[in-house]
Amino acid sequence: MNNRLLPALTSLSFLSLTLTACTWVQLTSEGEGVRLAGAAQVANCQRIGSATARTLGEIVTVERGGGKLQTELLTLARNEAGRMGGNTVVPESLINDGEQSYGVYTCSR
Repeated sequence: MNNRLLPALTSLSFLSLTLTACTWVQLTSEGEGVRLAGAAQVANCQRIGSATARTLGEIVTVERGGGKLQTELLTLARNEAGRMGGNTVVPESLINDGEQSYGVYTCSR
């Protein structure tokens, strides 16, 4: 291997690992009041809409971990639901290419 390429490859590998360890999405004050529930738990709630959360499934061609991706998607959905006036989100799809759909509900607590 060319000795001049080694530092560049090392830097790129480090950057990729660093980026995949970061959490890019922060929970907003509106999102703090939103909880995750299952479909059975919202039977007596009012559906007010839906939210589709999207984030990067990979960074610099490095696949992101499923747990981190799921956490970011849930955070995005909670933030959106809070902006919509909801207080509960229910996943309505599986994660596909960094995207997941959620139902947004208002439930009495």
